[in-house]
Amino acid sequence: YGIDYSQLAVFAAIWGFGGAFISLGLSRIMAKWMMGVQVIDPQKATSEERWLLDVIHGLTQRAGLPMPQVGIYPGQEVNAFATGPTKRRALVAVSAGLLQRMNRDQIEGVLGHEVTHIANGDMVTMTLLQGVVNAFVIFFARVIAYAVSMNVREENRYMTQFMITIVLEILLSILGMIVVAYFSRIREFRADRGGAMLAGRQKMIGALQGLQNTL
Repeated sequence: YGIDYSQLAVFAAIWGFGGAFISLGLSRIMAKWMMGVQVIDPQKATSEERWLLDVIHGLTQRAGLPMPQVGIYPGQEVNAFATGPTKRRALVAVSAGLLQRMNRDQIEGVLGHEVTHIANGDMVTMTLLQGVVNAFVIFFARVIAYAVSMNVREENRYMTQFMITIVLEILLSILGMIVVAYFSRIREFRADRGGAMLAGRQKMIGALQGLQNTL
């Protein structure tokens, strides 16, 4: 019977941003579950774990942040990540492979990078961007599908609109991923710069060289 653009925009915004923010809210829990992250208990920490806690405590103090949860997961890849819905509910996790294959100066550079992500609010920023992309995908997929379906026979119109919507959501999502990846790369460069400021320029350079050598 037609299309109500304002109602469709509200629908797209609710589903687009809703899904993104639910993912953000559960990000810390999901990271622990999916990656097998074991949060370090300061009361039971080994010497290596104590060093890790001390380094992150020093970095967060310099960045003016509260102490995040710190964890280790059993992956053998050289990797670390920061996640969490807010700066006060953040998690910094490192892989066992990173601890084994990098020296302490390089690890400190990597941790400076991750702490900078928290300080810059990158998790929330990227969630907002993903929400915008999701909303645009939902909105334009349905508008285009509706316009195309008006040119087919009425008995086939609903199925045609449904199929075109699915295909367009896939294609537009791929384009949206390119946009998100572009902005993500910009935030990564900013985190490198912030990591150099927090941990020291040479440690950040060493961290990047160490990562390059593992490729």
